[in-house]
Amino acid sequence: MSHAPHTIRTALVTGGNRGIGLEACRRLGRAGLDVVLAARDPARGRAAAGRLSREGLTVRFEQLDVTDADSVKACAARLADAGTEVDALVNNAGVYPTDPFFAVSEETMRQAVEVNLMGSFRTCQAFVPGMVRRGHGRVVNVSSGLGAMTDNVPSPAAYGITKAALNALTLVVSAAVPSSVKVNAVCPGWVRTDMGGSWAPTSVEEGADTVSWLALLPDDGPSGGFFRERRRIPW
Repeated sequence: MSHAPHTIRTALVTGGNRGIGLEACRRLGRAGLDVVLAARDPARGRAAAGRLSREGLTVRFEQLDVTDADSVKACAARLADAGTEVDALVNNAGVYPTDPFFAVSEETMRQAVEVNLMGSFRTCQAFVPGMVRRGHGRVVNVSSGLGAMTDNVPSPAAYGITKAALNALTLVVSAAVPSSVKVNAVCPGWVRTDMGGSWAPTSVEEGADTVSWLALLPDDGPSGGFFRERRRIPW
């Protein structure tokens, strides 16, 4: 079992009740971290946290809707009141609309922006200042190669555009913090989840590997990068 660096004690994972988020919670818990499993749906979130707790991991559920600024602030306040310092933030909550550009409704586009971009914007504003103050922290933005603009048109439209924007956010936050806080994006690949579908080639375990690796980077680890299978890839 690998152990987290001594400075990384608590991880918060958004969209932690299923798929890559749930597996990231499991891996970080196995690495010895206390895990805050954050999810929008209280029943599903509590059930997922209970499952991991029964595996012997230290996991607690927090209700968090990343599309709601008040929900993010309330979650941050509850954790602060409990004396819980978030050392690693995994922005995993996401939506995957597949409509071609001219078929995308304004509502669908807005939802994609709210979850895939603004969700991470809100959580970074809520939790990263504490990391800067304490002199350590890790942020992992779960993005996608479909949002890369190198030799690639971001696609499907709403998804690709918002993941490209998430990659831009990653660079902006990385540039705004000292080197003791590492901020990176990850492309987990096409993963067998409710979102990816049962025919996807990558297992959830493989998809969550680079996510948890970035959350546990050593002090000399990279920042401001985009990674797949633990290797830096173009944006």
